[in-house]
Amino acid sequence: MVELSLPQNSKVVKGKHYKAENNNNIKLMHVYRWDPDKNDNPRIDTYELEINSCGPKVLDALIKIKNEIDTTLTFRRSCREGVCGSCAMNINGINTLACLKPINEIKKDIWVYPLPHMKIIKDLVPDLSEAYKQFESIKPWLQLDEEKHQKNNNVEQIQSKEERAKLDESWECVMCFCCTTSCPSYWWNGDQYLGPATLLQASRWINDSRDKKREDRLMSLEDSFKLYRCHSIMNCTSSCPKGLNPAKAIAGIKKAIVQKK
Repeated sequence: MVELSLPQNSKVVKGKHYKAENNNNIKLMHVYRWDPDKNDNPRIDTYELEINSCGPKVLDALIKIKNEIDTTLTFRRSCREGVCGSCAMNINGINTLACLKPINEIKKDIWVYPLPHMKIIKDLVPDLSEAYKQFESIKPWLQLDEEKHQKNNNVEQIQSKEERAKLDESWECVMCFCCTTSCPSYWWNGDQYLGPATLLQASRWINDSRDKKREDRLMSLEDSFKLYRCHSIMNCTSSCPKGLNPAKAIAGIKKAIVQKK
């Protein structure tokens, strides 16, 4: 039998247990902890939370821990309304936004980990540098034919309701990368495969009637790794906290490339 050994200081160990002062409606919350400044293994700290004095979402629980129990806990947050995508993390095995995940939907203990596959900066904060570089590579902005645009005295780019409707289910993406980090194809080929989030955004600009670089965008994606590493596993769609369908968008890009030929 093959024996595998983990790198030094990579095995997750049992951490501290923080007990509540009162025993009224207690729920256990297990949180991944790792500090790069310490030469220690990652650990799982356990917190006893008094739900009666906590907000309804998992993010509320994390904020309560940081404010009242352990100020060293590190995580990202901003809008608290599912708009910014900052608080993306893995909660009880599913990538989602902590600000949208109700505590009462979790029947047993709460388990919180950072997004999988990504390098960790500290605790629940993943390093998204490479993912954002991939996002930048698709040129996520409106590209016009500048010469024609100037000849027309910079006339406003008009779009019909039907044309605008083609952007639905793509512009709502908040780039939380829950879909990308749930994709096995991205786990194995993240250095070349763009991933569901970036490809969903690419489809948004490909389908924009005002954009004049549709052909160039399609040609740049016609690559065995950038696009075709997607095997329609559908993890991306099932994990999107906004209810979007990245797999459908990726299939749409593939279809557009075929129709172009």
